[in-house]
Parts: sequence; structure tokens; C-alpha cells
Amino acid sequence: MKSHPQVIIFDVDGVLVDVQGSFHRTTLDTVRFFTGKSATRKELHRWKNQSGFNDDWKLSTAWVRSLGGTAGYDEVKSKFMELYWGTNGKGNVDREKWLLPRTSLRRLASRADLALFTGRVRRETDYTLDRCRVREFFRHIVTVEDVERPKPDPEGLLKILNGRDPSMAIYLGDNVDDAIASQAAGIPFVGILPPGVHGRRERRALLTKFGAQAILTDVREFEKWLKRPASKKRARTPVLSKA
Repeated sequence: MKSHPQVIIFDVDGVLVDVQGSFHRTTLDTVRFFTGKSATRKELHRWKNQSGFNDDWKLSTAWVRSLGGTAGYDEVKSKFMELYWGTNGKGNVDREKWLLPRTSLRRLASRADLALFTGRVRRETDYTLDRCRVREFFRHIVTVEDVERPKPDPEGLLKILNGRDPSMAIYLGDNVDDAIASQAAGIPFVGILPPGVHGRRERRALLTKFGAQAILTDVREFEKWLKRPASKKRARTPVLSKA
């Protein structure tokens, strides 16, 4: 990154939105429904540390099949959406928490184009942006439905750049597919990993392996990080745990 970024691109889940009570809870509930077996957050993060499982419907289906379940993708997706959206306004979706204050978004938007590149579908993205009243800050929104090739392919990032210099952008994400996509697009990457996340050391190592400039514990640290001298922005390479 040469200077203050002209384009700041955010992933949504785990970066701008705490999804422990929504997508994570729905994944666990879906696996339990189809298998009758316990599913833990620790196991969930083991799945998410693998490339190719940014899609929660795909992840849930693979997890169900690994435990001996016979449900196919469409059936798992249908139950997942039922649990996520719920009935009579009581779905897991409303457990989501927006993390970056509007004041921070306003300051960032005054100096750069803000954009979203998310594995969510458009309906999920729109609902959260409107419920949290933050749509106005994002000039470009690319969902999984707007690309032919989802993460870890960089297609969505390149669409947002639209020919602009990748070194003048930055992408904030929380999983290995975000980091791989960013590296493939030539865009500097910053990882967001809250303390206490299961498998945090392993995921930190993976994000650093795929080029993370830094690993922050909270997206609210990003503005402060941007102001640091370039020589102090690099992430230290972590040591993999033996677990």
C-alpha cells in the first residue's frame, strides 16, 4: 500500500457484522437438525479455516455429510434459510450486531471510496445494511450473486477496482478465502480476528501466510492502524500452535 488507500473494501461477516448469533448459530442448528449430533463452535471454525467454505450453505452440507447425514445441498440450504430468517420476525438474522460506528464510516468515506465484497446473497446484504442504516456509506457493493466465481476467486475485488491500481486499495477480511482473493487481486489485505475466536492462532498464521499486512482484533482499530508509519504496519509472523 503506497499511501492512504483510495478504495477501502470490507468483507461483511466477522468484519463489519458480528454473526455469532446469526450465521454461526444457524450453521450449528442446521447440522444438529440433520444429524442429531452435537456441533460446536470449535468444529465450525475448523471448517472455516479451510479454503472453499466461505459459503455457509456449502459448509453446512459438507459438515452434515461428514457426520453421516444424507441431506443434499438444496435441502440443507432450505432449512438453513428457514432458521436464519425465521417466522414472524423471530429469525437468527436479527441477532446480528453492526461493529463499525457510523462516525468512523463517515470519516473513512470522506477520504476514500468504501465498498463491500461479501459471500452473502443480495437479500441478506440489503437487509443488514438497511436495518443498521449504513447503506449510504458504500459506493460499491458486490455480493456472491454478482460474480460468476465466488471467493477465493478475486473477481469481485477486480470488479470493484474497475481498472484502478490495486496498490491504492485495501481489503479487510477474516478468513483464508478473503486473504487468497486479496492476494490474487494484488490488493493489500488486513485480517480481522477478535480475541477468543476458536483456532485464532492457526487462522492468524494462515492470513499472514497469504499476505496480511496486519491482524487487528477489531475493525474499530482500522482507522488508528491507517495512521501508523508504514514501517510499523507489517504483521509479525505468528507461530502455529501444536494443537
